[in-house]
Amino acid sequence: MNLNHLRVFAAIARSGTFTGAAKLLRVSQPAVSKQLGELETAVGLTLFDRVPGGARLTDAGEILQRQTDRIFEAEAAAEADLAALAGLSRGRLRVGASTTIGSYLIPQLLGDFRRSHPEVELELQIANTNEIQRALLAGQLDLAMTEGFVGSGALEVAVVHTDQLVVIVAPEHAWAKSKRATLRALAEAPFIAREHGSGTRAVVEAALAEHGVTVDPVMTLGSTEAVKSAVAAGLGVAMVSRLTVALELSSRRLVEVRTPGLSVRRSLHLLTHRHRQPSPAASAFLALLSGPRSGLRT
Repeated sequence: MNLNHLRVFAAIARSGTFTGAAKLLRVSQPAVSKQLGELETAVGLTLFDRVPGGARLTDAGEILQRQTDRIFEAEAAAEADLAALAGLSRGRLRVGASTTIGSYLIPQLLGDFRRSHPEVELELQIANTNEIQRALLAGQLDLAMTEGFVGSGALEVAVVHTDQLVVIVAPEHAWAKSKRATLRALAEAPFIAREHGSGTRAVVEAALAEHGVTVDPVMTLGSTEAVKSAVAAGLGVAMVSRLTVALELSSRRLVEVRTPGLSVRRSLHLLTHRHRQPSPAASAFLALLSGPRSGLRT
């Protein structure tokens, strides 16, 4: 039994004749007779009594007709659901983002996507770079954006933006007046850092190591907001994304300090799984990111 056989059976039941079924299906009458014969052989029952002028359902045919109606109703519903998904009138988009991107960039992008596709369910997972990459590899996310180093060849990587890391201190700090500090002073200062696994921490440590500087954090915190609060309280110095500190710098809650010879820029990455086909919703979001209105592409 297959769907073609069932379509022929349903057409005969609907029209009451083999000729009528052939017209509905736009095939020859012998083809209709052949398909029905194969179906009756497969089920081992006669489905129609051949009567003058047409065909009449047997008891077995009436039972099959009820089930066939359900099958084609389910088929139509499946086609409608898939069409809705392809047309983005429903569906789900699961985006992962490392902390900086998730807090300061993604909300605007998701807002733009939501305005274009209001029926798509949005999920945003924010964690450090390592955790987001693991979730993407495990199939728990459709795509991700992180600022740290990418550790798996199964992930497709595209640079969508660049970011700068800056040294910050409290307004009362000794460096705040001159807004300058040497690399040696930075190495000797009480340093406040993000946790291991953070993309920000990995980039900071790598950049400082290139200048022969190693910092031993006096405090390790799990979010950039916590780092900024600790610095504002005078507990030490830190390096954070300029994206995260614009408000504090403008309000003088924190002060940016320049270190001659040190310029730390990092790439913000869009990650997709190399071996998975993106869903319609993910494809639409990728198109948004590559468009001129995203404000990300550099």
